[in-house]
Amino acid sequence: MNYSDRLRLLALNDANFIESCMRPLAQCPEVLTGRDVALARLGGLLALGGAVESYGEIVDAALDAGVTVDEIVEVIVRMVPIIGTPRAVAEAPKLAMALGYDVDAALEQREP
Repeated sequence: MNYSDRLRLLALNDANFIESCMRPLAQCPEVLTGRDVALARLGGLLALGGAVESYGEIVDAALDAGVTVDEIVEVIVRMVPIIGTPRAVAEAPKLAMALGYDVDAALEQREP
């Protein structure tokens, strides 16, 4: 399916197409790889904000798709100009927790 068909189906809120957009990464469309979709979904979650659990699901899927932890962190760094510093600061601890790193605990352990 080409890009114009996809845009038309989205604009029409086509239920079958919308359902296909919700597929797990392993069943991604033919244009993007599962890795690409994982990074795009992470960028979207960072922009919208989400619960730690949401980050956990996205991070797990990204890692399963071959995305490295460094690449995951690079996404939030590269999103700062788009989402703004306040959003990035708010989302960083959630993303860190999904990666198994407790930023708040690390900050408490630092000496003044």
